Amino acid sequence: MSRLSFRAARGCAAVICAVAAILAAPAGSAQPETTPDNASILLHDGFDQTGFAPEGGLFYKQNFEQRAGRVVFGDSAPLRGTGALSLTATGACLPQTIGCSERAEVWERPEVLVPYRSTVWYGLALRLDDPLPQDDRRYVIAQWKREIVPMAEGDYSPFLAIRLYRESLGITVETDRVPSYPIGGPERRDGCRHGEALVLDRPQARQTRALVAIEAGAVRENYPSYFNACAPDIQVTHHADLPPAQKGWIDFVIRSQPGPRGNGHVDVMADGVRIVTIRGHIGHSGPGLDTNQYFKFGPYRAPAHLPWSVSYDDFRRGPRCSDVIRLGQCPLE
Repeated sequence: MSRLSFRAARGCAAVICAVAAILAAPAGSAQPETTPDNASILLHDGFDQTGFAPEGGLFYKQNFEQRAGRVVFGDSAPLRGTGALSLTATGACLPQTIGCSERAEVWERPEVLVPYRSTVWYGLALRLDDPLPQDDRRYVIAQWKREIVPMAEGDYSPFLAIRLYRESLGITVETDRVPSYPIGGPERRDGCRHGEALVLDRPQARQTRALVAIEAGAVRENYPSYFNACAPDIQVTHHADLPPAQKGWIDFVIRSQPGPRGNGHVDVMADGVRIVTIRGHIGHSGPGLDTNQYFKFGPYRAPAHLPWSVSYDDFRRGPRCSDVIRLGQCPLE
């Protein structure tokens, strides 16, 4: 058995055991809390079948916002293997509906989720299919969030997200609101100081969003002007720019380690090239938040008329960069 096959089998066994434990629980009993051991599970799905692989720990969530989404397993020029997954968000919101979103997202299964305090590495290849949206509405391609308890109030944005802005890729991190200083003001007349994140201060949401990576060849005018302040509590080290959105397949490797008290650590690689390292305040704490982090991917947007499709291939997850990397070298710890 190959090393990858062994890892996939071991991850599959862990997932099956977790599911079996839940199913075996007496009726009416509480489900067991996710343990830190979940961070060591190895997951992989190459989307080479007609459905999700059991060793991948993924599913398409059926809910109101995803009712019109399309999920297609096919062989349309995959990056690896024989298949890829195409997800399409379609126009489903009525004009008078407030706060409606259109999605076609794949989620990690609840039984494989990782505690919020843990470090976990992800690999995922994606391709933005034609036509690319050209406007400036909300477009999210992949996102990492913290679980929210049922019926909790509040709207917490993803602590890490891959986004599209006017045909240009961007990556954001989000945290509980931290001090920020408007560019052009008395503290930051000439722009952000070395290492400071370029941010949007969101006082009503009590959150701060940082734009931490943009694509090669893009300029500030490609991105929203509301990123207009600097946050010392989010430290950004730029290594390279993102590949262009129209490149075709892009293979991402990402370290997820939220730390709302200042110990967060995110690393992003694309096609084997290290793009950005973010440290400091990343993620959220507060009432209504649960104990796990989770990842989901697929087109998510504010209402629009035309369909929006993104293809994905070769999903993997593990506790170390070496578990998921395909190209290049892992960052030194």
